[in-house]
Parts: sequence; C-alpha cells; structure tokens
Amino acid sequence: MTPLQCKMARMGLGWHANDLARESGLTRVTIARFESGHPMAPSSIEKMRNALADAGADFTRRAGRVGVTVPE
Repeated sequence: MTPLQCKMARMGLGWHANDLARESGLTRVTIARFESGHPMAPSSIEKMRNALADAGADFTRRAGRVGVTVPE
C-alpha cells in the first residue's frame, strides 16, 4: 500500500485519520506521517492496510498505476 492508496481508501470509506488510528492500533501522527510520505516500518503499514481491508478497501497496483476500491 502506498501513502496515496492509504489516503484514497480512508477518504472512500469516510474515515478520518483518527478512525484509521483507532482501527489499526496506531497513532494519528503515524497515519499523518505515512500519508505525507515519511518512511514507515513495514509492520505499521501492514496494520493500516489490514484495518482498511477489513473495512472493505481493495488495493490495486499495475502498469505504474495505483488504485483503491471501496464498498458503495
């Protein structure tokens, strides 16, 4: 998951950074740092990705493009 995908998924789900922080067990500051492009521990990225995926986000990446789909 890229920082852009994280923000896209969060917005698509109607989540604020605090929501993702709560669901992933991380801090809001960690979420903001990741979405701003700062280096992040792979375990933290996985926690964010899992929380978003559990909420229905589906991540795609191919041919130099990234995307996210969320339930309607």
